[in-house]
Amino acid sequence: MTNLKKLAGGALLLGLALPLVSGCEQVGAVLHKAGDMLGAKSGGAPAGGAAGGMPAGMQMPTPEVGFIVVHPASAPIVEEVAGRTAASAVAEIRPQVGGIIEKRVFEEGSRVIAGDVLYRIDARSYQATLDAAKADLERAEASVPSAQAKFDRYQELANVNGVSKQDIDEARSALLQAKAAAAAAASAVRTAEINLGYTEVKAPISGLIGRSSVTEGALVTAGQATALATIRQIDPIYVDLSASSTSMSRMRQAIERGGVSAGKEGPKVTIKLDDNATYEEVGRIISTEANVDETTDTVTLRSSFANPKLQLLPGMYVRAAVEIGTEENVYLLPQRAVSRNVTGQATAYFLTPDNKVEARILTADRAHGFNWVVEKGISDGDRLIIEGVQKIRPGMEVKFAEVELGADGLVKPAAPAAAPAKAP
Repeated sequence: MTNLKKLAGGALLLGLALPLVSGCEQVGAVLHKAGDMLGAKSGGAPAGGAAGGMPAGMQMPTPEVGFIVVHPASAPIVEEVAGRTAASAVAEIRPQVGGIIEKRVFEEGSRVIAGDVLYRIDARSYQATLDAAKADLERAEASVPSAQAKFDRYQELANVNGVSKQDIDEARSALLQAKAAAAAAASAVRTAEINLGYTEVKAPISGLIGRSSVTEGALVTAGQATALATIRQIDPIYVDLSASSTSMSRMRQAIERGGVSAGKEGPKVTIKLDDNATYEEVGRIISTEANVDETTDTVTLRSSFANPKLQLLPGMYVRAAVEIGTEENVYLLPQRAVSRNVTGQATAYFLTPDNKVEARILTADRAHGFNWVVEKGISDGDRLIIEGVQKIRPGMEVKFAEVELGADGLVKPAAPAAAPAKAP
């Protein structure tokens, strides 16, 4: 009974499958016939034959590439380092006489000029000291003519033996003492004038002044530890660059290698701010530390920048590019035409004289703009493939056309050469 059920079920499934098989056979016949027609047109084996799905006699099309002709050029030698801005001069304002602050004259955070009055200290006691010193000076100066006249008379009497030698010596001593007293009194007057002048606390340098640490009515003392305010000169402003010892070695090697021309004013420096904007002024290296920091293995280079708009403030972090000089007779290859192999070496494709593809390993350790700077391995007039490099392999024959690379990095056909002028 069970066997009968199995036979009945199999018959049912076979009955359902027969229409499907019949339809598939019809579709297969149509496809087979179409393949035979394609094979006949191409003169090769039909589809699905020994050709593995591609009609016999068909070949891959010859790749097409675009090339540029390379020529020697010049390129700046640039090292990128980090830096931080610093004021070119800093003055901490401290009183040189003691007293009560009567008035703060400046506005915090404003720009001040050397000689501007910043604070006024109560000057009444210093004015009184000056007046007393002037009175002492007048008294001392008044005694000088009397002592001078007495000494002159004794000199005349000494010629006729009218006075003793001791009297003359005493008169000379009195005159010298009177003159010394007058000189001391004059010095006291100058000291009193200086102290009176110190009651007006003035700016020693020009720059931006920070907040005040005291208010009106505060008592200050001469030479106190706490500064009243701080002035920072930021035009010009310094940018202290931290270059690694390796970067310094590369700079020296580039200069010693020859072929590098540097400006008379020293290396140029350009900086970028936190928002990636390039600062409009160009700076110069003015000094270099004579030692390497053992902790960070860096050397500090100090550069100076004009800062007329006060755009740079002390303490800002910047990224700087130090242009050491210009290297001549190098080749600038577009970065799009250069790739790296598994070992990290730079490679590029060139056209040989017989129009085949040649792969070369290059030395491209630094970039200039959108180009790699290559010093060796290229000759003037070599044809560098920059378009279609994904479709080629070394040794392949290719179709080629000269192209141009625009400033925007896009490839366009090369401009036709100008026809020679006809002779009149």
